[in-house]
Amino acid sequence: MRHDWIIDVLTDLKTFARANALDALAEQLDEAQLVAQIEIASGVEGNALGLCGRHARNGRDSGTA
Repeated sequence: MRHDWIIDVLTDLKTFARANALDALAEQLDEAQLVAQIEIASGVEGNALGLCGRHARNGRDSGTA
């Protein structure tokens, strides 16, 4: 898969967080890794739902409507 690299990055960040007693951060990174795995898997099936509904876009929200 083309997005698997993000799982490796999150794993490295969790390892760092745990090694440096950043327990809350490590827990949040566990959640982020789960979200990434779900979104990657849904995209592989060609019907990506993401967490924001069908055809969710990547990027930042400027806060303007």
